[in-house]
Amino acid sequence: MIEIKVGSRESELARWQARWVIQALEKAWPGVSCRLVTLKTRGDKILDVALARIGDKGLFTKELELALLDGAIDLAVHSMKDMPTALPEGLVIGAIGQREDPADVLISPEGYTLATLPNKARVGTSSLRRKAQLSHARPDLELVDLRGNVPTRLAKMKRDGLTAIVLAAAGLKRLNHGQVPGEPIPYHICLPAVGQGAIGVEIRAGDRRVAELVAAINHPPTAAAVRAERAYLRALEGGCQVPIAALATVEDTALVLQGMVASLDGREMLRDFVSGSTRDPEAAGRELARKLLARGAGEILQEVKAQGGNYQG
Repeated sequence: MIEIKVGSRESELARWQARWVIQALEKAWPGVSCRLVTLKTRGDKILDVALARIGDKGLFTKELELALLDGAIDLAVHSMKDMPTALPEGLVIGAIGQREDPADVLISPEGYTLATLPNKARVGTSSLRRKAQLSHARPDLELVDLRGNVPTRLAKMKRDGLTAIVLAAAGLKRLNHGQVPGEPIPYHICLPAVGQGAIGVEIRAGDRRVAELVAAINHPPTAAAVRAERAYLRALEGGCQVPIAALATVEDTALVLQGMVASLDGREMLRDFVSGSTRDPEAAGRELARKLLARGAGEILQEVKAQGGNYQG
């Protein structure tokens, strides 16, 4: 029996994702037994400050990556949207699991949609990406910083008197909150974060044994889509620094990548798309970045960075 130590953050959603990986591995490899190892990351410890003000890459990955490099764990499970585009030397993404619904969802106990929210309604989200796109669609809204895991945010909505909050559909579904009253926000209004809804498995480069094991749970269409989105983000600014969104869809070997860059207040917004191939998804990401930079995305990004924007989730 081979034992594999699987690293995860401590949150309920992170542990769900790690258990999904464990079950998939043990099903694919009957001779493998996995042990869950949970760690608290810096992003988990700082709960009273909006992510956009912390200004650090790897907020939810660094501690797991150090444990991986030290040999304390054999692989680390991440939400792909939390992973910086540049990984530490010696680490690689070994697999990306099949993507759950990547959309954002507007949750409102009163059943409001984005279109029917009252004027100046208070809506909770700490994501610069969501704030920019929501402000572009509804500049009257009062957007309130909201941190914490899914159950915590749902509780804060009631406690803090928010009219609505915005969460990722994937997290709601994975934690069985899919029946919470909510409206999926259409992609023409709000594109998701790069990698949203996808689970990534990070391993040590050159670890052939673990690489072979995790390859069994890789989902090639999802992997191609996420690779295109990450190449787009990398070509624009190299990390999670500004309100950037992207979504790639795959059919057979064809790939379509949509992308967005916006100012913090959402007044300036650029969107575009490219068609590409799953044979070279990174090429589509680079092409879309070039198109948006040619239209002025670089100036928007510089202004956002000057204002202190630093988290794209």
